Amino acid sequence: MFRKMRRKRQLLSDEDTAAVMVRCSNGVLACFGDNGYPYAVPLNFVYFNGKIYFHSAKEGHKIDAIRKNPRVSFTVIDEDKIVSEEYTSYFRSVIAFGEARIAEGDERLKAFAALVNKYAGDQPEEARQRVITECNQSYIISIDIHHITGKEAIEYVRAG
Repeated sequence: MFRKMRRKRQLLSDEDTAAVMVRCSNGVLACFGDNGYPYAVPLNFVYFNGKIYFHSAKEGHKIDAIRKNPRVSFTVIDEDKIVSEEYTSYFRSVIAFGEARIAEGDERLKAFAALVNKYAGDQPEEARQRVITECNQSYIISIDIHHITGKEAIEYVRAG
């Protein structure tokens, strides 16, 4: 169903792929947009329990696109070092394919807590808990991952 990576030597292990997802703070969500155009939007996320979570307004292009067709892809760029003398860049990235849905109940609370702790972990515990339990103005969206791969520049493979 999903294509195999052509340059298999550059494929990251499952552990390294997960590490990229945990350490990165933003990625690009790609959906089916309006009038046959793709819609790709950068956003903050958390990789938690093998899923990708992010928050969304309850109205707008992103949530409309997800409701119309929940199949999405999500890309994270961990590193992109330009090496001009070699006419290339040394990179490390991950792409995931899956289905997006609105998280509810206990899953929503746990995912929202993971988001808050990732982006506001330096704030007092009671303030973070209040945000998690009282904020109802946005959705927490889950991407149930069907396929995920990480890839890095061949120069990193050779150096490893």
